[in-house]
Amino acid sequence: MPRANYLQVRNFLLVLPFMSVQTQCPVAFTSRILGGKWKARIVWALIRRETLRFSEIRRACPPISDRILSKELKELEGCGLIVRREYSTIPPKTEYSLTALGQTLRPAMAAMAAWGTEHRSTISDLLENGAGHE
Repeated sequence: MPRANYLQVRNFLLVLPFMSVQTQCPVAFTSRILGGKWKARIVWALIRRETLRFSEIRRACPPISDRILSKELKELEGCGLIVRREYSTIPPKTEYSLTALGQTLRPAMAAMAAWGTEHRSTISDLLENGAGHE
């Protein structure tokens, strides 16, 4: 990633095509980078398996469409979180993996996974019973 973009990322002022508003808040910034339905799941799949092909990522994130997966991968690549490697073999082969910057998400993703595992049943029970909608 070019140094200018890195400095912008460090100051939480990076504006990407899918980010419409700048923010000084590091939590809001991270939420925008990994937000939506798929990006965190894609990163989690790459953390768990290191290197994946397009079809393997698709299988790890059902029911994502090819078009949306392609879009999300391009955005993650644009943020410098993943790298795409193309091999000129027959048939052609493309692999995705986390960059050094993407690897820094490991602790945050592990904490999210641990929290989700610990609290899933409690929150599911609350939602099923309509608690919290008073």
